[in-house]
Amino acid sequence: MRSQICIIGGGPSGLLLSHILHQAGLDTIVLERQSRDHVLSRIRAGVLEDGTVALLRQAGLGARMDREGFAHSGTYLAARNRGFRVDFIDLIGREVLVYGQTEVTADLYAARDAAGGIVIHNAADVAIHDARGTPYITYAKDGSTHRVDCDWVVGCDGFHGVSRRTIPPDVLRSVEKVYPFGWLGVLSRTAPANHELIYANHERGFALASMRNDRLSRYYIQAPVDDPVERWSDDAFWDELRRRLPADVAETMETGPSIEKSIAPLRSFVAEPMRWNRLCLVGDAAHIVPPTGAKGLNLAVSDVHYLSQALIAHYAGDDGPIDGYSDRALARVWKAVRFSWWFTSLMHRFPGDSALFDQKMQEAEIDYLEHSRAAQTALAENYVGLPY
Repeated sequence: MRSQICIIGGGPSGLLLSHILHQAGLDTIVLERQSRDHVLSRIRAGVLEDGTVALLRQAGLGARMDREGFAHSGTYLAARNRGFRVDFIDLIGREVLVYGQTEVTADLYAARDAAGGIVIHNAADVAIHDARGTPYITYAKDGSTHRVDCDWVVGCDGFHGVSRRTIPPDVLRSVEKVYPFGWLGVLSRTAPANHELIYANHERGFALASMRNDRLSRYYIQAPVDDPVERWSDDAFWDELRRRLPADVAETMETGPSIEKSIAPLRSFVAEPMRWNRLCLVGDAAHIVPPTGAKGLNLAVSDVHYLSQALIAHYAGDDGPIDGYSDRALARVWKAVRFSWWFTSLMHRFPGDSALFDQKMQEAEIDYLEHSRAAQTALAENYVGLPY
């Protein structure tokens, strides 16, 4: 097979890039290691920046999102079991949309199917060859080895994928910060505790009240990353969550059986450069952020924005944007990494923190946020999304 661009990874970033390039008249093939059912079963974040929403609408993918998504014009921060609201519309005139990543992926699959896009699932042992010159990809499927010849390879295959590992170690620079705790997350068929997200700082640890829709709630509490999930019964989770949320929310929130429960580690990771010869990296293949502030999917979409523009310009005879892709994408990545690090540091309890100093410093900063329009504006600009 031959295609102008071979995309490794059939998650939302790979499918979105394929869709946008198809609309510009470029050929793509997407290789995905897992089955379609597996990809669509993954539960991920659902807070979309306004830039992500605008790009999806521009690509013709906004109909169901606009019909079923939940516009959030603010968020709540809490400390000492009381909270206050940060009003995005009042501060910056923009908002976010809660629409699950699984739903975004389903919309993208439907769009690629309608356009006759080629998405090859269960592609095992993917390898990238000759990225310095004329690249090609090999993969195994149905007992045979297959080959895709292409002009460009795009790695949308996540942190553990083959794409980043193809870049020589003397070229690739990576920085990582591993946080000394995890998020214990529960999904339940219950009404959300609040119509907008609540981020809670507490001396016992962080908590987040989120949602997928009006009858599907997502909650998190800070927990040791090596805690066995089995240690946390539903009752134990709900009891601990209520201790950390604002008192008025804890008293009225609906609880029920969990339908998913897991502990996720937190890390900040950035790999540079995001382009090496004919190989470009997108999303988690190049960077990971802690989920505080919901930047992961949104950063992947901004990478897609920059790279799609660059590839379209390349085939029109202008190599300036593709030569500048890595620097342009990383400038926004590092700002999002900074915001996620700051927000994580503000809201979580770190091992060794002193209740007489560190906890008081966090509470003082949250109190400052409550009463400073300038501080809230900075938070709103970063949370809703910096411009492309």
